Order: sequence, then C-alpha cells, then structure tokens
Amino acid sequence: MKLYERLADEIEAAVRRGVFTPGERIASVRQASQQHGVSIKTVLHAYALLESRGILETRPQSGYFVRAKPDHRAAGRKRDGEAGAGAIAVAVASEVDVSRLVLLTLRSIRAHDAVPFGSPYPDTEPFPWRRINQYANAIARRHASWNLIDDLPPGNPELIRQIARRYAENGVPVDPGEIVITVGATEAINLSLQAVAKPGDTVAVESPTFYAMLHAIERLGMRAIEVPTHPADGIDIDALAQIVGEGKIAACMVMPNFQNPLGFQMPDARKRQLVDLLSMHDIPVIENDVYQELHFGDARPSTLKNYDTKGIVLHCASFSKSLTASHRIGWAMPGRFRAQVEKLKFLNTLTTPSVPQVAVADYLRHDGFDRHLRRVRKLYRQQARIMIAMVERFFPPGTRTSAPQGGYVLWVELPERVDSMLLYRAALSERITVGPGYMFSTRNAFAHYIRLNYSYPWTPQREAALQRLGQLVGELDARAKGART
Repeated sequence: MKLYERLADEIEAAVRRGVFTPGERIASVRQASQQHGVSIKTVLHAYALLESRGILETRPQSGYFVRAKPDHRAAGRKRDGEAGAGAIAVAVASEVDVSRLVLLTLRSIRAHDAVPFGSPYPDTEPFPWRRINQYANAIARRHASWNLIDDLPPGNPELIRQIARRYAENGVPVDPGEIVITVGATEAINLSLQAVAKPGDTVAVESPTFYAMLHAIERLGMRAIEVPTHPADGIDIDALAQIVGEGKIAACMVMPNFQNPLGFQMPDARKRQLVDLLSMHDIPVIENDVYQELHFGDARPSTLKNYDTKGIVLHCASFSKSLTASHRIGWAMPGRFRAQVEKLKFLNTLTTPSVPQVAVADYLRHDGFDRHLRRVRKLYRQQARIMIAMVERFFPPGTRTSAPQGGYVLWVELPERVDSMLLYRAALSERITVGPGYMFSTRNAFAHYIRLNYSYPWTPQREAALQRLGQLVGELDARAKGART
C-alpha cells in the first residue's frame, strides 16, 4: 500500500468512527503534512483519493470538509420488515445483555433525539442548574487551586452539615459524622456493597429491581437472589425470612421509597418489620433512597434508617434526581460500616471534587430548595396522572399500570403475549424509547412489562409517541395471537 493510500484509509476510518462529523472542516494540507510527518504531495494525493470515495469535498478558498452522508433509503413504499424514513438502526443481541441494552437506549436518546420514555434520568429543565453553576463558577474564581487534602473523605463539612440538617428536619436521627460524600448514589451503593459482602456472596434484591443494583452485584463478582415484591407493600418479608433462615444471603438491597420501577412507598410498619428481621440475623441492608425527595404526599416518608438500632442500615442517596444531575453528588450513611466505606471511598476514587460539593452546599444554605421541590413534585404528580390516563386510553385491553407514590417512572404490564424486547426494537425504529422489563431481573421474569419515564413535559409530540406505542403493542399482541392459532 502506498503512503497516501494508508493516510487516506486512516482519515476515512476516523470519519466512520465519528471523530470527524459531516460538514466539519479537516486539517489543511499543510497542517496534515506536519501532523502526519508526510510531504504535502502525499496529503494532496490522499485528499484526492478521499474525494473520489465520497468522503471529503473541496470548498473553494475554504479547504476540505467531510461530506454529508448520502441517503441510501430507497424511495417509495418500504419493504416488509424494513425501517421507515428516519428510523434508528437497531442492533440487539438475541440474548439480552442488560448493561448493553441500557447503554444503547441512552445513546439513542442522545444521538437520535428519540422520545425519552425509556430514560432512567429525570428531565433536568426544572432543576436550578443555572443557579448552581453560578455558585460553582464563583467558587472556582475565588479559589484558583484546591489543596487535594481538602477533598479527602468524608467530604465537605458544610455540605455534610446541610445534608444532616435536612434529615433532622424530617425526623431522621443522623450523626453528621456518619455521612460520607460520594460521586452520586451509584458509588455510594457500590462502596456499601463492597463493605458488607465479598465476591461469591449472595445478595437479596427485590424483583423487579433497579438494574443498577444488579450491575453492582455482578461487577463485584457476587450473586443476586430475587425476592418477590408487591407493587404496593414492597419486598415479600415472609419470602425473605425463609431465605434468611436458610443462611443463603450476606446482605440485602432494597428501595423502600418510590422503588424503581414499581414506584411504591413501603408502609412504615413493613419497613420496621424488615429492619427487625435483618437485625435479628445481623444481616446488613443497603437502602437506595435516591427518590426520597420526590414524594407525592404531604410529608417525606420514613426511611429504614428510622428503625435501625444496630447500625445495619447502609443508607444511600443523592441530589441527582432532585436538584442537579450534572454534579453527581451523593452520600452514604453506612451505620456501623462507616469506617470501611470511608476507607473504600479513598481507595476507589480518592476524592469527590470540592467545587460541586461547595456549590450544592451554598445552594442548600441560601436558596429555596424546598420551594423548588414543591414545584417538581407537583409537576411529576400531574404528569404521572396524565401518562396513566393516556396508557389506559391508547394501549390495548389487558394492559395494567402501577400506581406510583413518588418518583418519575411508571411500570406497565402489557398483554401477556407481547414481548417487551420486540416492542423495544419496533419503538426504537420509530424514535421512541422504552425500558423493556428484561432489564429489571436476571431471570427474564418480566418479559411483557415496560418502564416509562413521565418526568418530561407533556407535549402533542409525546402524546402522539405514546399513542403510537400503544398501537405497536396492539400490533404485536395481534401478531402473537395469530401465530398461536
């Protein structure tokens, strides 16, 4: 292969990987000569070759640009099984890889402007991120550099004080010295899991459960045992008691408040019963409480921490779902495992950046966090009602929905013949995302369920997308019914 051909192949590969995007200007001939250590003549030959391949185009007195991708879609009626105009190419393995599926969904939302019913994240537009950014910028200007020692665990003292104050105001007895600041709730959960279990151990989880908890268990070389979970009362404590009695588990992981995906608020009596059971057997429980502030009722619900007298509850939460998603500020209150969690935080990520911590602390101290939360709660409550009504209107008979008490996700049971992965692919081809039930279990136990996100504003476009989603469910149900007769 000649030198200019090799250079052309390298540039073409970079274009196909997305390093250079359609319409973007690439390096001038002279710049490319210097960057690649070749002659100007070689670059000219390479660029001419790329022009002939349709990769580059020349614009007089402007230089070389990546040519817009041609539209290869055939005109006229689409063939059976062929995606329509503007469709998203879908590549999903026959065996569902949950982590890959989540990543594919998020990429589709970002790259293709798909309707984000499948997103696990809230719409951040109602969040006061501009105000928090103002605080962060002011802090960065005041402090040209930070001493790494100031960032060490457990975290910024004022932020810790503000977090402890919010718990105290809501009736949760918290020692500020127990709090360890983390990079979001995900790190808090991972550190807590590392602190109480080791590779090969078994951890009890709800079923269905939030897939990030399954990811944490898998990543650490542990095994999950799924416990049936009631859509209103939470984890089946009798079933858990039987598993505990058999000595099978090292820890338990639950979301008692506004569980993802079911949305329930576990009754206080059952929270106490759960803590009492696990305390009796000295089994730690990791409480994922990231939606704690997004309640639809008048008061913030109790936590497992309220009923913990032996330090077995490792409580994890964050501001990502209620205040700012971009700054990734979470925390753990790990009970008697606090020293181990702090050590693991130091060993895993060393620090949580100071500027976001101080910015959030300043906002909590000076601005109206509760006023902001009241607006968001009202918004989510209204949008939950709208989505439930729309699902009941547009989806075929046999569809049922959860009754979320907080948060921003709706769990939908489809007619039993409908496979949520087939729906996922069909919807994605029309720029609509959903969370297929396969993501919420290791046993494919929820094949005809989906999770929908209602945090985004209700618009005619989203209503049309939900209506189309209901039509797709009906089509898949009819097709499956026809195949069986």
